[in-house]
Amino acid sequence: MSTTRSERPQLVAASLVDAHIHPDKTSWGGPWMSRRPARSLSDLIANDLATQLAFTRSVEERAHALLSAALRSGTLAMRAHVDVSSELGTANVEGVRAAAERLAPELTVQIVAFPQFGLLTNPGTVEAMAASLDCGADLVGGIDPLGLERDVAGHLDAVFGLAERAGRDLDIHLHDGGEPGLAQIREIAARTEAAGMQGRVTVSHAFALADASAPSLHDTLDRVAKARLWITTCALGADPVPDLALLAEHGVQLAVGSDGVRDSWSPFGTGSMVDRAHLLAYRSGAITDAELEHCYDLASTAGGRMLGIPELADWPGPSSDTRLEFEAESVAQLVVDRPEPSRVIRAGREVHHLIP
Repeated sequence: MSTTRSERPQLVAASLVDAHIHPDKTSWGGPWMSRRPARSLSDLIANDLATQLAFTRSVEERAHALLSAALRSGTLAMRAHVDVSSELGTANVEGVRAAAERLAPELTVQIVAFPQFGLLTNPGTVEAMAASLDCGADLVGGIDPLGLERDVAGHLDAVFGLAERAGRDLDIHLHDGGEPGLAQIREIAARTEAAGMQGRVTVSHAFALADASAPSLHDTLDRVAKARLWITTCALGADPVPDLALLAEHGVQLAVGSDGVRDSWSPFGTGSMVDRAHLLAYRSGAITDAELEHCYDLASTAGGRMLGIPELADWPGPSSDTRLEFEAESVAQLVVDRPEPSRVIRAGREVHHLIP
């Protein structure tokens, strides 16, 4: 990253990557949506299904509005978790894929088939998940094998089986905390190594890794690093945020995402990964320039490595034909002040004028 001399300082920086977002759930671009109260994960999931069934705008329309905003904000790639279930079938995957194709190749979208409403506990969802891999989904997803499904072995058998049969990568939501959550992470690491899927499995949220008091935390982090699992965090609200320095010390691969944006779960979110880097920095107590820059790296090149996109992972510097330009003096100031990029360039093409 560097500055060029002009009336206002111009910072050239790496492009942003959203490692975890749910564009099929968003109300972006529509009227204000009031949220129902929720006291548990089950309440949130029930509210989510009711909200999705009540939307009058299509998945493609809502997702396209959010993806366009993200692209204008400098996000050039994202991993989108999209609901697949017996109730919804593969319609959400098809809608998000259609929205993504309208913004390609400037925006790269990986879609995870996500069993939000249960896999084993929701008959017909395993079959819908398999079908989704033929109509737009790139990865297999999972969710809380213990906390939601109450069957760790069965759930992991199903999602690893789907991934291995289809030759796809895997990304598992894990909200369970404490030692039960850490035990599941260790089991995922063990299965990843047994399947030869090192570097191809992600644990999203992984709240248990933020529990500094857990006796098995350091051992779990070592196993995560050995299996080359990716971890994603979103630094949302009261959700636990891992110790960034501790994860780096253990060699754990970490990236950051938006999670839900203006959906039934939360009224917050902008689709801007500059905003998300700011929030992560705030939640993690970043003070020094190096700490602030690290948060930007997690929202940019780290996500590029996780998604396997060399032009975003191995950013060569300001001379690159894929870059963002900001009115800022430094990356540290950028993370604090959160300006919109003045230019978004991918493969030599300025993309602002391409976005409706």
